[in-house]
Formats: sequence, structure tokens, C-alpha cells
Amino acid sequence: MDFEFEKRWRNLVVKLESQFGEEIDVEAILFLIGVQELGQGKKRFKKDEKLELMHIAICRVLEPFGYYAFSHFDKDQWPHYNVVKNLPFLKDEEQKHLMKRAILEYFETEDLIPE
Repeated sequence: MDFEFEKRWRNLVVKLESQFGEEIDVEAILFLIGVQELGQGKKRFKKDEKLELMHIAICRVLEPFGYYAFSHFDKDQWPHYNVVKNLPFLKDEEQKHLMKRAILEYFETEDLIPE
């Protein structure tokens, strides 16, 4: 187990929970990243839009790992990505760890970790 990674991950989660006032999990963090990447501010999203926001987030956080590449913005200014290479088959825990690593890298690279 990588204790330094787990410490950085826990630090991010605690800060986000403090900022939003509730428990937060990987899916909620992906939703927040999707909203951030969409850049249209705070608004209500329909269920299908929420799923699309999570998809945007997954593509964005896995982009530095070489799995996706930004393609374009559509007429409504929603970002779209192309698959560059397929994700390897991962067990549930491996997949969760990859997403945590990607999310943490996103927050650190974009300097978005709340104070």
C-alpha cells in the first residue's frame, strides 16, 4: 500500500467534504470535475446530463494517462473526447485506485485543492 498516496487522497477528500459540508465519494468528485470542465457555472442538471458530466470527468482525468484526447466543444459548449487507447481490464480495486490517482493528479495539476 502506498501510504503517501493514501495520505494525499484522504487530504483531498477531507478538504472537499469540508467545503461541501457532506461526505463525498469518487463518483461525487467526478461529478464536480465534470461541472468544472463544462465551465457553465452552478445550475441544475438533468439525470442524463449528470451522467455525461461524469463521462467528461473520466475522460479529462484519464487524458494525461494517454487513454483519451480532447476532440472539440459541441454547439452547446460541452467538451468531447476521443478514445486514444482502451483501458486495460482491471479488477474493481485496481480501477478504483486508477481513478483516485487520476483525480488526485487532476486536482494537483490544476491547483484546485481547496485550502
